[in-house]
Amino acid sequence: MQNPRRHWLRVAAAAATSLWIGLTVTAAPAVAQERVTVFAAASMKNALDAADAAWSKETGRQVTVSYAASSALAKQIEAGAPADVFISADLDWMDYVAKKSLIKPDSRSNLLGNRIVLVAEKGKARKVDIKDGFDLSTLVGNSKLAMGAVDSVPAGKYGKAALEKLGAWAAVEKKVAGAESVRAALALVSRGEAAYGIVYQTDAAADPGVEIVGTFPEDSHPAIIYPVALLHESRSADAAAYLDFLKSGKAAPFFERQGFTVLKK
Repeated sequence: MQNPRRHWLRVAAAAATSLWIGLTVTAAPAVAQERVTVFAAASMKNALDAADAAWSKETGRQVTVSYAASSALAKQIEAGAPADVFISADLDWMDYVAKKSLIKPDSRSNLLGNRIVLVAEKGKARKVDIKDGFDLSTLVGNSKLAMGAVDSVPAGKYGKAALEKLGAWAAVEKKVAGAESVRAALALVSRGEAAYGIVYQTDAAADPGVEIVGTFPEDSHPAIIYPVALLHESRSADAAAYLDFLKSGKAAPFFERQGFTVLKK
């Protein structure tokens, strides 16, 4: 007669094995569906969406991107928002999260460069020679000058610095319509709600409703640099590989096509 205890042990072992197999099978899709979560400056949307699509096609992995002003993203990261990668439109906001030990320092690098330009609704304005002493206030007239918020949004900070350097800020300051992001400023011009706007040249390329009427001299403002880094709390096994892709020659054409400068490492 079979020993009841031995019979129970065999049944229990078989059940445990079945449970382990079941858990292994059900866990596999979760790994396959793991996503890399990216917080990126709003001005990167068109180029980064294209690069991400290429990476997903090549690897089968997915990327979720939250686009906003770098200032807003940095504050969200500080508040504990879950993300794996941060791409800022300036060094200041990357420095901000770095000083709070929110990034992996060894992963940080300067990814891209950009230019700021003066835009107007397509077909509504003539070319402008942007130089020392140019009269932007008279150009804007009774309308508005759209910019990212000059105290926080990188494009707005660059724009204010340029206008101060060129002697145009004091006269035009009260006509500025500050926006929550550079893309929001771009939309004001595209919809005809502001006569002119200061945005990145990459934003102008993304909206057929506007055209560039002038480019700000590079020495009129701090260098426009987009740093990138892995966040300290990242739990994605794919984040490092994704970051390597962004810095590779495979991703470069997507950024260059939109007007970014790919920076040398």
